[in-house]
Amino acid sequence: MSVPRPSLLTRPSRPTSATHPTLLAVGGYAAARLIGLAVLAIASAVTGEDGLHRLKGRWDSVWYVRIAENGYGYQATLPSGDVHPDLAFFPLFPALERGLSTVLPLDAATAGLLVSWTAGLAAAWGIHKCGEHAFGARAGVLLAVLWGVYPTAFVQSMAYTETLFTALAAWSLYAVLRGRWILAGVLCAAAGLTRPTAVALIAALGITVLVTLVRDRRLPPRTVLGVLIAPLGWLAYIAYVGVRQGSATAYFEVQAAWGNSIDGGVALARFIAGLPWPAALGLCAVLALLGRLVVLCVRQRQPLPLLVYTIGVVFVSLVGAAYFGSRPRLMMPAFGLLLPPAVALARLRTRTVVPVLAGLALASAVYGAFTLLGSGPP
Repeated sequence: MSVPRPSLLTRPSRPTSATHPTLLAVGGYAAARLIGLAVLAIASAVTGEDGLHRLKGRWDSVWYVRIAENGYGYQATLPSGDVHPDLAFFPLFPALERGLSTVLPLDAATAGLLVSWTAGLAAAWGIHKCGEHAFGARAGVLLAVLWGVYPTAFVQSMAYTETLFTALAAWSLYAVLRGRWILAGVLCAAAGLTRPTAVALIAALGITVLVTLVRDRRLPPRTVLGVLIAPLGWLAYIAYVGVRQGSATAYFEVQAAWGNSIDGGVALARFIAGLPWPAALGLCAVLALLGRLVVLCVRQRQPLPLLVYTIGVVFVSLVGAAYFGSRPRLMMPAFGLLLPPAVALARLRTRTVVPVLAGLALASAVYGAFTLLGSGPP
């Protein structure tokens, strides 16, 4: 699967199809998500559950709505005595919910769906552009659609931050690939106000700049300015929590209260060790497949910022002590993992690719409906 590349950053390709690749990418992504919503609607009708409520008012969505409506300051005390403060959630998504519900006849929860669905289309577009830049228009289209049929892609239809963060990350990376560093920094700063995973994006920009400096022995002023802007959003929220709580490490203490401290993978190892051996072997096989995908990403010689970002998101998702069931969702913004299968599918004929994608979309939709109408967290 090794693909030779002449440069770390450049080699844009031109569309060769009569149908514009961007339309195919965004349209294919939208079709995948519509299949997910249709299956959820059918399952909801059969079970008597309210599927729409599950999309906009469950799990983390409830916390975002509360912040949008009342600001920060709420905390939940669990029966175990653990305290979960709402400061664990970054502010951009609830701010958008609040803004839209102010100017439109929508409640904050419905505004959250509007933000998430719109951002999903923007993310598919940005993912397509990154894939097109790296390996051609056809691979870019398939990359966007594959992201829409990711196993936990149902979260992309929820009032969650995954689509907003991925959209900002994808377009920031594309801006880097095109040499537009100030735009990349601004988008990265916005991503830093959306999710803590923005540290992977910040690292991607920073490492790319360091490699460029070593290679060229100079940096244009716009590049320097862009990389300095990049961490400002993330740092601003960490500082806000610190000032509010009166401690420089307050944000990390908040995350620890939620059980999200960095433990180097100890919690993951203990979780696997506590499983029955068939389940443990299955999970180890999944992790081996994940490792194989990372290796393939390296062997593909993906553009440096995309590669660093992808590996960074995977790393952050695995070394924390978070609930295991959330880890596949946490890795979903690492769309670079899907480039090896996207490039492989791009070599096949359309009549072969379409049934494969349709099958994946249906499988993802069934899993999403099962999870949403069940009790486990995404």
